[in-house]
Amino acid sequence: MAEQHTPRSLIVTFFGAHGRGRATEEGPDGPVPIAALIRLLGAVDVDPPSVRSAVSRLKRRGLLLPARTGSGAAGYVLSGSARQLLDDGDRRIYGRQPVRLADGWVLAVFSVPEQERNKRHLLRSRLARLGFGTAAPGVWIAPAHLLEETRHTLERLGLDAYVDLFTGRHTGFEPTARSVARWWDLDAIAKLHRAFLEEHEPMLRRWAGRRTVDRAEAYRDHLLMLDSWRHVPYADPGLPAELLPRDWPGGRSAEVFAALHARLRDAGAAFAAEVVSG
Repeated sequence: MAEQHTPRSLIVTFFGAHGRGRATEEGPDGPVPIAALIRLLGAVDVDPPSVRSAVSRLKRRGLLLPARTGSGAAGYVLSGSARQLLDDGDRRIYGRQPVRLADGWVLAVFSVPEQERNKRHLLRSRLARLGFGTAAPGVWIAPAHLLEETRHTLERLGLDAYVDLFTGRHTGFEPTARSVARWWDLDAIAKLHRAFLEEHEPMLRRWAGRRTVDRAEAYRDHLLMLDSWRHVPYADPGLPAELLPRDWPGGRSAEVFAALHARLRDAGAAFAAEVVSG
């Protein structure tokens, strides 16, 4: 989770949590004023120059677009590609269902000409960030439920011409559980889950004992917690439980995330809406 809590990561997390579906006279997604964004990122200890620098990088990547609020203030909205990215992320972060071995796998097989080897590196890094494991050189594997998100990602990056996608079952010769331990670094994924638990189980205990919720504090803790968590489901693609070690910490970390999200989401959203509306 090396990227967590960087200004750019926190801004993406903010827009994912609070920058969509805000009905205004300008449409379903009113611009977030830059002044409000600076204040809201300041709540998690990001200084204004870092906010502006991160926003500039996200603009160059085509994820944020400049826009004016109804009062004429400078602000930003999500681009169409950013919305697709975040919609895919919602299914990954909030909507993951138990995966069965019978659901099968998706294979990504790619071939990139030598003169375009920079795209080969980009393909490998994107497939890894989607949670794919490496079955063989040029052959990457993931649970089949990632098919549509993989398709959207490759199309958005213009990499679909280099890749063939297949779905199917593993039929031998090595036992599937042993193959999974070879395709993915399960120890590294488990370490991410345990790091999340180490940081956020105490947070859950702290909030569970409160009768009242301070909205500003709820916003801060929710944004930081969500920024930590949203990287975990991308490292962990959601492998069938029967293929994982018995002491796998993923179930408990998902429970802690869900409990904190339920406890803090509404109060945090109310605080963010208050700041954005001025």
